[in-house]
Amino acid sequence: MDSYTDFALVYDTFMDETPYSEWADFISDLIKEYGITKPKSNNTNDVFSAGSDEAGDDLEQTMLSQERDLVVELGCGTGSFAQEMAKRGYDIMGIDNSEQMLQIAIDKRDKSGYDIMYLEQDMREFELYSTAGTFLSVCDSVNYLTEPEDVVKMLSLVNNYLYPGGIIIFDFNTVYKYRDVIGNTTIAEDRDDCAFIWDNWYDSDTCINEYDLTIFVHEEDDRYRRFSETHFQRGYTLEEMIRIVEESGMDLVKTIDADTHEDPTDESERIYIIARKNSDNNVTVYKEEE
Repeated sequence: MDSYTDFALVYDTFMDETPYSEWADFISDLIKEYGITKPKSNNTNDVFSAGSDEAGDDLEQTMLSQERDLVVELGCGTGSFAQEMAKRGYDIMGIDNSEQMLQIAIDKRDKSGYDIMYLEQDMREFELYSTAGTFLSVCDSVNYLTEPEDVVKMLSLVNNYLYPGGIIIFDFNTVYKYRDVIGNTTIAEDRDDCAFIWDNWYDSDTCINEYDLTIFVHEEDDRYRRFSETHFQRGYTLEEMIRIVEESGMDLVKTIDADTHEDPTDESERIYIIARKNSDNNVTVYKEEE
């Protein structure tokens, strides 16, 4: 969880082919189908839906609709996906524990003019000022939680902060992907201003994939600065993740293969999970934290 320091400077360069726009279109469709959150362009008249003539009632309805329509992205990184969601009219907030990644996200926000709040927090211990109608986590951020109990802790917090009827949509890389696709391989890529060597080692006993990244960044004096980072991610099976969702107290809604958008198979590399708030479990979680 302490990675993405120097690598943050070149992260977007090496992720420039990531289909953030396609992901945002698909997840927006999932929110419309399963969620309660609406983009700003669709909720301008919601405050008057109750038909109240009292200003206090109108204000309360406005505040409730703002919470319902808030989207929170956990592990937002440099904000590329948050930008896409904001572009589609969603009121979105990003949370990440990397100061360096968030600074890049803030720079993007300032250039684009989108109203996105960013918080430097650990997704296992985040705190919000209100509930939110939708939580998101994409690009295998959940795999950085290498202990199943940490995923349970994160989802339990999400359950507490979700607006009634709200959902979380998150993805995760599977054991199959780490073990059979990228594990124990070396990937190298050379760009105009930087290059990297990415060594993978997968441990089948722990289901942990270790990334050793060596990065070379071209400096102004035509020299290259070399730095290294090591990342650890855990692969999860679909069955494990379903148990984790259930243990967190949330209600499982849907599982989807991220590539085919069909039901997951034994060879799914990345899977979306949709889970819904279960209000009956809120008090239980708070008692555990006390």
